[in-house]
Amino acid sequence: MIPAESLATMIDVSDEPAEGQVPQMAVRSRHGADPKAEGDPERVLAALAAVQHLLFLGLLALCTVLAVTDGAAPLWVAAGVAVTLAWYALGLHLGSRAPGRGVWWLLGLTACWLLLVTTSPSFVWLGFPLWLLAGHFLSLAWGVAFVAAVLAVVLSAPLGHGHDLTVAAVLGPTVGAVFALTLSRGEHHLMRDSLERAHLVRSLLRAQSESEELQAELVATQRESGVLAERARLSRDIHDTLAQGFSSIVLLARAGRLQDEQSALETLARIERVAGDNLDEARRVVGALAPRDLDSGLVAALHRQVNALAPELVGELRLDGDVSSIPTTLEVTLLRTVQGALANVRSHAAASRVVITLSRTDDSVLLDVVDDGCGFDAESWWGNAPRDISQGGYGLRAIRTRLRELSGDLEVSSSPGEGTALSAWLPLAAAGEEDA
Repeated sequence: MIPAESLATMIDVSDEPAEGQVPQMAVRSRHGADPKAEGDPERVLAALAAVQHLLFLGLLALCTVLAVTDGAAPLWVAAGVAVTLAWYALGLHLGSRAPGRGVWWLLGLTACWLLLVTTSPSFVWLGFPLWLLAGHFLSLAWGVAFVAAVLAVVLSAPLGHGHDLTVAAVLGPTVGAVFALTLSRGEHHLMRDSLERAHLVRSLLRAQSESEELQAELVATQRESGVLAERARLSRDIHDTLAQGFSSIVLLARAGRLQDEQSALETLARIERVAGDNLDEARRVVGALAPRDLDSGLVAALHRQVNALAPELVGELRLDGDVSSIPTTLEVTLLRTVQGALANVRSHAAASRVVITLSRTDDSVLLDVVDDGCGFDAESWWGNAPRDISQGGYGLRAIRTRLRELSGDLEVSSSPGEGTALSAWLPLAAAGEEDA
């Protein structure tokens, strides 16, 4: 009886809370929120509205002809029909602009129908479209009351015009009223379910789209995190290898300036050897390969690190437990820790002796690097360590970060004038997680 796009918005479903969202869904469908999801319910709703339009207009035309044929005053019939059509047209015009007022529109249409019935009993046939609309715009209880009231008018109208009331005249309208109310309520529930399913599909599609966007953001974040982690790893590797090599070269060059010619030549040869070793190491770091020294195992690599301290420092390597079968992931980290620690000893400690202790327990690997140098205030240093690499202080932070990435940690014990002790530990379980 009203435009298809506004039919659902004018339905009163106050007797069923679950139906209260139908008007909102129908309003959103008018704005084209998801045509694909709601296309089928909208087409069905449009077809049903068109059938009801034709039914009402057809019955109105038939009743008008019957009324004039039965001797009703043509002027009054024409006036009543004109008012009814005007109200009906007003509903068509305002239906989509003023959703939710279907009850008042139905009551106004009923008043127009009562005006027509007073002119001729032939217009009682228009009660059938009113019964259909009752199922859409009224709750079940109010719908039954409305249908009963209209049925009472349909049954009493012939009596007011001198016609007899027969069994068929009572049974026919009664069956028609029950059928119309049942049909409209069923139609109402079907359309409500269809609109709810369409709304659910639209929500699922929107959720899927949001999930895809979140997945894309997650992938981008993971990629960025991986890039940052790789940059941090490379920076630590460069610090533990190239920086150590450059530091050794600088110290050797300074010492060579104060030596005689023969000693200077030996120092120059050592500088060349250190530079060559670090060049090879740099190539392996760039290629993301394991350190070259680990080709012969961690113990041999540590021995070479200790031997490289001479003659500036006296180095000693102590082993405790089975340290020959440590996972490669942990070996790389332990070697980098030793390299970083020795770089700090050379550059800052002014030490004469360094002791490296590597031990293994059932579930972890322990590494201690102890020197007899000048030491520093370790407790206050962690909170005030310089963040600028050019100011130093990057080595210890890099070592601790590397160890914590494998669920390990680093402790530093030192006091001014009392040397420094670095204690690192790594759980053996971290190697299995990293390999996985």
